[in-house]
Amino acid sequence: MSDISDSLTKADEQHFTRPIPKSAGAQMRYLVKQLKSTKNVATLLGISQRTVERYVTNKIKQPKPALAARLHNEVRRRWQPLVRKRAREKAARTTGLVIETRARFGFTAAPGTTDDGRMRRITQHLPPEYAGRLLAAQDTGATEAQLRQITAEALQEIYFKDNGTRAGTLLVEFTDIDYVDFAF
Repeated sequence: MSDISDSLTKADEQHFTRPIPKSAGAQMRYLVKQLKSTKNVATLLGISQRTVERYVTNKIKQPKPALAARLHNEVRRRWQPLVRKRAREKAARTTGLVIETRARFGFTAAPGTTDDGRMRRITQHLPPEYAGRLLAAQDTGATEAQLRQITAEALQEIYFKDNGTRAGTLLVEFTDIDYVDFAF
């Protein structure tokens, strides 16, 4: 499950200036234009080249649910790359990210403290340096565990340690994510 990566991708969609194509034919035509051939699209989606051609010419209009989901995800992932890039660069340089999450936060702290993990709902602005690290890691294909670690470090420093003004030895564990949403 890729909660953080999916949430960052959804945050990109807030900046789109045009809607994503809705019909299967329009989505197939877009992918063919992006990937330069029906063969590449067929390989990407795991269907035959002839099936792609039928969707492009609107001979088939309704894909099966599994294909519809793959098709939508691939189009969404490639839609308006320049708009997406500008929004990500702005977040990484100046504005940062806002994270809203409900997850279990546990702590490793000094002996004798009672920092048992518990579910917390947190909404926090993350500064550009953490936003840049998180977005760069996603762009380079980081695993969900790596993205979760970067997010935990950011929340540890900004939310729990209050930028280093308290709880100096506190280490945060970010587990059991109920939901996570980003905005930038």
